[in-house]
Amino acid sequence: MLPLITEDIKESLLAETIPDVAEWRKKMIHYIKEENPEVNALIIESAQQTSLDPKAIALGAYLTYVALEKADKAETSVIENMLE
Repeated sequence: MLPLITEDIKESLLAETIPDVAEWRKKMIHYIKEENPEVNALIIESAQQTSLDPKAIALGAYLTYVALEKADKAETSVIENMLE
């Protein structure tokens, strides 16, 4: 089951991203390339093989990846706090 992306996660991610979308996207290329090279390759290759804007596809994929990553960390933190 996928973790729940809360309104707070969405808002913080948008606040981080919107001021300089191009720079954030470039940063994410390097981050995901290190964290999960296969996911990065999937994003890049699928973005290049469509007639849609590849930068927009990559941005959406990176936003989703980071949102899920933050949601997973938040859920893990809640569970760990309950077990203490």
